[in-house]
Amino acid sequence: MRVLVLHSHPVEESYGRALYRTTCNALETAGHQVDGCDLYAEGFNPVMSAEERRIYHDYPENTLPVQDHVARLKAAEALVIVTPIWNFGFPAMLKGYFDRVWLPGVSFALEDGRLTPTLSHIRKLAAVFTYGSTPLRAFLAGDPPKKIVKRVLRAQIRLGAPVTFLAHYDMNNCTEETRQAFLDKVQRKMDRF
Repeated sequence: MRVLVLHSHPVEESYGRALYRTTCNALETAGHQVDGCDLYAEGFNPVMSAEERRIYHDYPENTLPVQDHVARLKAAEALVIVTPIWNFGFPAMLKGYFDRVWLPGVSFALEDGRLTPTLSHIRKLAAVFTYGSTPLRAFLAGDPPKKIVKRVLRAQIRLGAPVTFLAHYDMNNCTEETRQAFLDKVQRKMDRF
């Protein structure tokens, strides 16, 4: 299976980068074709320009500024997102990716005011997140990133596609043991992805 792995962390030596490497390695070992997309390392520009906004609804012209990323998304049969959660949201880099790449004509069709998802070629979805907050605090805040994965993104891919959600909460109080245990869990889940 062709798996697009999106990663968004600026620090090479971060735990987030270790999760990304573990995810990619486990998927490759399991026999998947992995397209590792490290947004920071690739120098992705998350800022939508005024011209991009003007042509936002004009497919396929709207895809020209990000055509390589659109091609990668369209080629994917599965999607895995590996990212920290900052302030109960995605880092600006990842949010910008969704704003600039998941465009009309790419992730949805908009005809006569009716939206139709167009990513049915994506048959599996997984998220590997780290949170500074505890699970309770995330729950009380509504856990928007979890809802984006389990509701918004799930609604844009193949109907009924399985979704795997993995989160290491309370990174502010984590230990080497909790980090290693989560790495091991990610490894096991990606081995069976």
